[in-house]
Amino acid sequence: MEHGSSGAHTAPATPPASPTPPAPRGPVRHRLEGLVREVVKFGAVGGAGVLVNLLVFNLVRHVTDLHVVRASIVATIVAIAFNYLGFRYFTYRDRDKSRQTREMSLFLLFSAVGLVIENGVLYTATYGFGWDSPLQSNIFKFLGIGIGTLFRFWSYRSWVFRTRPARRPVTRAETFLEHEEPTAVRAPDGAPATQR
Repeated sequence: MEHGSSGAHTAPATPPASPTPPAPRGPVRHRLEGLVREVVKFGAVGGAGVLVNLLVFNLVRHVTDLHVVRASIVATIVAIAFNYLGFRYFTYRDRDKSRQTREMSLFLLFSAVGLVIENGVLYTATYGFGWDSPLQSNIFKFLGIGIGTLFRFWSYRSWVFRTRPARRPVTRAETFLEHEEPTAVRAPDGAPATQR
């Protein structure tokens, strides 16, 4: 027995287990994460657009004699222009840009429907119920923006800013090689040609 040993044999240390790779994301989870990212980006642009809309609305009401609904329509149009830039170059910048004339036409069409929804709520509150104090006007303007935003989100993502068609990846190298045409190669010494 050697000096300094306790006489007990210790088992060799086992290397630490390597961390297991994360499980691949399923298609449902991947789509859900993409939708959450889209909603967050849409909300960021939309939130800034709401501020623009309300600021312009109150500014127009303060400095002009326009009636409340007309002032709201002016503010909505300014916010639509602001939102288009935000959606095209931030929220949906990775979407198909090949048909921008069609995209702009559809954007204006659905924005006009959203404008009617948004200002229809304000019109009903103002002229249907007589709720036209500055506070009431802002409350119903904000409510109209919220309802209009739900419609805009659905229509913009479904019809205006369309996803690019998915490319089919080459799944196996053999599939790629099967489609390659064989070419004849002649040996330098005059031997018969071989194919590769």
